[in-house]
Amino acid sequence: MPPIPGSGLAKGLAVTLRTMTRRSVTAQYPDTQPELPPRSRGVIGLFEENCTVCMLCARECPDWCIYIDSHKETLPAAAPGGRERSRNVLDRFAIDFSLCMYCGICIEVCPFDALFWSPEFEYAETDILELTHERDKLREWMWTVPAPPALDPGAEEPKELAAARKTADKLAAAQQQQEQEDGE
Repeated sequence: MPPIPGSGLAKGLAVTLRTMTRRSVTAQYPDTQPELPPRSRGVIGLFEENCTVCMLCARECPDWCIYIDSHKETLPAAAPGGRERSRNVLDRFAIDFSLCMYCGICIEVCPFDALFWSPEFEYAETDILELTHERDKLREWMWTVPAPPALDPGAEEPKELAAARKTADKLAAAQQQQEQEDGE
């Protein structure tokens, strides 16, 4: 059946009349904070204790907006006759949010869970040069990161937990068998 001429116009006018009769809802932003989705992307928070200065985040960033500086420290041998160890120490970790496109690649590639999305979104500056935030500011944002969502109760147990539980069960069974043999 061919469409009735003017039916598209009538549908459009119906939508317009419906919205004209509704009361408008405007949230006055500075006075009323918006309700953000639970895992919204605001800024990137740095958990400095987990950062090993592996530079993966800076290498994988398509915008090259992550700046990392570090130096090596030599640690003395833990045991006599052991060898000295060296480790990287983080000197500077900065993100230029004027270049960042909020893709999240840096967070995904971090093998040590040092970077997280924070829902914080009020970090506007009057000068574009001030949008490069150093590790102190990134560390502050880390404490606004929400807890991860709970696991699905019907989901499989992670392989690491299953292996650890299996090992613990074997050790408990061996210990119980040893106690039975000692009791006889």
